[in-house]
Amino acid sequence: MSSFVTHAGVLHAESVSLTVLAEQFGTPCWVYSRHALESALDEFHDELRGLDALVCYAVKANSNLAVLDVLARRGAGFDIVSAGELKRVLAVGAEPQRIVFSGVGKTSAEMELALTTGILCFNVESAAELVRLNAVAARLGKTAPISLRVNPDVDAGTHPYISTGLKENKFGVAYDEALALYRQAATLGNVEITGIDCHIGSQLLDPAPFAEALDKLLLLVDQLAAEGIVLQHIDLGGGLGIRYRDDDAQTTVKAYLQPLLARIKGRALRVLLEPGRRLVGNAGVLLTRVEYLKPGEVKNFAIVDAAMNDLSRPALYGSWHEIVPVVARPGATSTWEIVGPVCESGDFLGHGRALTLAGGDLLAILSAGAYGMVMSSNYNTRPRAAEVMVDGEQAHLVRRRETAEELYALEQRLP
Repeated sequence: MSSFVTHAGVLHAESVSLTVLAEQFGTPCWVYSRHALESALDEFHDELRGLDALVCYAVKANSNLAVLDVLARRGAGFDIVSAGELKRVLAVGAEPQRIVFSGVGKTSAEMELALTTGILCFNVESAAELVRLNAVAARLGKTAPISLRVNPDVDAGTHPYISTGLKENKFGVAYDEALALYRQAATLGNVEITGIDCHIGSQLLDPAPFAEALDKLLLLVDQLAAEGIVLQHIDLGGGLGIRYRDDDAQTTVKAYLQPLLARIKGRALRVLLEPGRRLVGNAGVLLTRVEYLKPGEVKNFAIVDAAMNDLSRPALYGSWHEIVPVVARPGATSTWEIVGPVCESGDFLGHGRALTLAGGDLLAILSAGAYGMVMSSNYNTRPRAAEVMVDGEQAHLVRRRETAEELYALEQRLP
C-alpha cells in the first residue's frame, strides 16, 4: 500500500498524517487515497494500451461519488447492479455508452431507466430476464443491447459467499443452456445481441480459473458465429484479488491479463473488464481509536470505536485485515482481540493481533477501500462514519458523518 506510508513514525495517507485526519474529522473515519485509485486503474490501462478495451469499474465495491469521479476522470467505464448505482455514475458525468448493467434481479423500472439513459449493455442473467427486457424495450419503442452472463461452472477457489461461477450459484445462465438462450434472443424484436459476459467470483489470487473460464466462453463464441450470431464484445468480468496480508500471493494485472489477451488475439472482439476490489481495496483504510483495554484470563480485548456495522467483512466472511498503530508505541506486545462496541459477540475486526496498545491510540485497518462503507449499516443506531479523500497534501471531506437524528428522520410516532 504505497500510498499509505510512515513518515517520522506516523502513518500517512499520501502526504497527510492520519493523526491530523482523526483530529479534523473524528473517528471512525474512512480515508481514501486518490493516487492509489488512479495508479490501480492505470495498471489496467497500461496493459490494454492499443487494444479496443474498456475497464468498467464495479461500483458495488465502493460507490462514493468522489471515488467514482476520480475513476471517471481517469477514463473508467462502470459496471452497475442497480438503478441507484446508475444514478450515482450519471451524477459524476459518466457517459451512458461506458456503462454495463449486471445483476440477477433487474426490475422493470430499472430496465426502463437504463434504456432511456442509453447504456452500453445489459448483462442478462436468466431466460425470464431476457423476456422481460424485450417486453420493456418494446413498450418504450427501443432496442436493448444485451450480452448473456454465462456461468462456466469453474471453481474460483474463493470464499463460498463470493464465488459466482459454479452451477449451484444464483448468477448467470448455465453454460449448457447458453446456446439455446442466445438462439431465443436472436428471435426477439427488441433486443440486440452484442456480447458475452462471465464473472466467476471475487478475491481471486490465481489467474488460472480466469483462463479456464475464457476457454469455455470462446468455444461458445465460435458456436454462435457458426450460426450467424456474431458478437461484438467479450466481457471478462472482474474478481482479481488484492493483498490483505503480507503472505498473500497477489497476482499482477499483467500476469492476469496476458494469458487472457493471448487467447483473444486475432479476434474482432472488444474486451470489457469489471474490476472492483482491485481498483479500490488497497486505496482505503478505516481509522479507529481505542476506547478501552480490557485484559482477561483467556483473551485481551481492545475495544475500539469502529464496529461490525462499519466494516462487516470480518464478521461476515471471517476476513483478515491488517491492523496497525498510526503511531507505533514502544514496549512489549500483547495479543489483542480488536472488537467494537456493538452488542454482538461476532462484533470483531481482528482476532489475536500482537500489538502494543494504550487507551486512546489510533489504529488503521488496512485494505478497507472495497466492501467497507458500501456494506455498512446503522445497527445499534450508530451513525455511519465520515469519508475523506486525500489528494497529495489536501484532505477533502467527501461524505460527512451522519447524525443520530438523521437516522430516524424518516420515521414517525403513532398519533
